Amino acid sequence: MVMATTLFLLAGLAEIGGGYLIWLWLRDGKPVYLGLFGAVALALYGVIATFQAFPSFGRVYAAYDGVFIFLAVLWGWWIDGKAPDTYDWIGAVICLVGVGIMLWAPRP
Repeated sequence: MVMATTLFLLAGLAEIGGGYLIWLWLRDGKPVYLGLFGAVALALYGVIATFQAFPSFGRVYAAYDGVFIFLAVLWGWWIDGKAPDTYDWIGAVICLVGVGIMLWAPRP
């Protein structure tokens, strides 16, 4: 479980960080190299996800989306300085509960 959690966090940071760097380049007029670094980070996200031990591509990527939502709320708060409201937190926690159900529910 520690390895799975670590991979989820690394992949989430690569995805959000990569998207953020591209956002800075295209939306905020920052240098093109930030966009290139963002593209590399997004590619790393795809690679990191393949190291998950879960057998189903769809289940792994659906779970990443739940983790991504939670990390995006934190990113917006810590990096962009936009404090999440109660509904942001409720939605993010619901997503994490969904991830837990998808990944660790007993299956036949």
